[in-house]
Amino acid sequence: MAKFMGSGIAIAAILAMAVASAAERKVLYWKAPGGEAEFSAVPKKAPDGRDYLPVYEDQEGDFQHPTPPPAPSGGKVKFYRNPMGLPDTSPTLKKDSMGMDYIPVFEGDGDDGNTIKLSPAKIQRAGVETVIVRKMPSNRTIKAPGVVQYDERRISVVSPRFDGFVERMEPITTGQHVKKGTPLVTVFGQELLSQGSRLIIEQGPAYKGDEKFDLRTFKGESGSAIGAARRLRNMGVPDAFIEQIKREHRVPDTFTVTAPMDGVVLERNIVEGQAFKAGDVAFKIADHSVVWVNADVAEGDLTALQRGQKVSVTTRAHPGRSFMGEVALIVPHLMKETRTARVRIELPNPDLALLPDMYTDVEIATGGGEPVVAVPSSAVIDSGNRQIVLLSSGEGRYEPRDVRVGRSGDGMVEIISGIAEGERVVVNGLFLIDSESNLQSALKSLTGAPSKEAPR
Repeated sequence: MAKFMGSGIAIAAILAMAVASAAERKVLYWKAPGGEAEFSAVPKKAPDGRDYLPVYEDQEGDFQHPTPPPAPSGGKVKFYRNPMGLPDTSPTLKKDSMGMDYIPVFEGDGDDGNTIKLSPAKIQRAGVETVIVRKMPSNRTIKAPGVVQYDERRISVVSPRFDGFVERMEPITTGQHVKKGTPLVTVFGQELLSQGSRLIIEQGPAYKGDEKFDLRTFKGESGSAIGAARRLRNMGVPDAFIEQIKREHRVPDTFTVTAPMDGVVLERNIVEGQAFKAGDVAFKIADHSVVWVNADVAEGDLTALQRGQKVSVTTRAHPGRSFMGEVALIVPHLMKETRTARVRIELPNPDLALLPDMYTDVEIATGGGEPVVAVPSSAVIDSGNRQIVLLSSGEGRYEPRDVRVGRSGDGMVEIISGIAEGERVVVNGLFLIDSESNLQSALKSLTGAPSKEAPR
């Protein structure tokens, strides 16, 4: 009696261990009970009422169809190829060193031995994703670093055209923003007094009726004196100062110089009481309402650039804000040290947020031409001397295809030749497929043979 009880306890323990082991096993997916190439991520029933069979994690490499797949259209088996993509074929069905059946290649199925075959479990584990090849506009964004600079056309200098002395300085300093007409400095000049006195004499009654002088020497077609007034204008004296002399018949001792434009004072080179010569630069003023951004664009991107293209500029000083402008000039020479070309971008800057010498990130929108065949960048395997994509033929079959690539950008690559619109390529899981199915060996079998290219 004790003997039977002991054996019963042992059997119960074995069953409990088996149940626990089964509970710990992880189901990857469910397969059709009849061996059809149908799979499900959740339990389900076949049309005849039978339950789908679970495929566990430890069975991933062991799952095979109970019966060989039928030949398409009644074709015959030409040979059997290695399931891992190795350049090894057999005239009869056999297994590889891992116990996997060789894959039959039928007449007319288009499989030339270069196709890679993966089980659904491996495809699911690798996270393989595919997309359909389509034509799309050849738009891309060129990114480059840039620096804010002054607009050279918006810089002005205040330079007296006569010798004199600084009588009084206004409280204007370097870096201060001024408006057009803002007083800058009051000066005295002997030549300015002389020409002002001459203007009064020309306008005065002493010359009227005096036959010693020909009034045409001092008058224009309108009858107004032009000699002294013209000299004053040539000295940079504004019309308001000249009209004041004519109106009051008196020459002021000093003359106030004003800002010629709105802008920021870049330089102040004079102080109160200082003597100056004609041509000395007293002030330098720059208008920041429009600025330039000089961007250094790589040599390979130059063919895509044109004047007038829209540009987005961002700065670290203003995160989240974009400044919009356009390409104003492409400097026609390269910098040999960096193999880049200088591109000038013109930007409105009404609130003076962009400051000179500020670093920027530039994005230039290019393209707009005819649609081209393009694939995501992740679909292309670039070995340096050749570019390859993996075409999906369905049912877990993948074929490596040589392609010629063109321009790239915005995560897309132009395909010049090798594949055509409507084909399906792998965009995710490429290198996992390489690892799982020994892709390199499959690619070696292409060496010396012309690759298949789809029509352009």
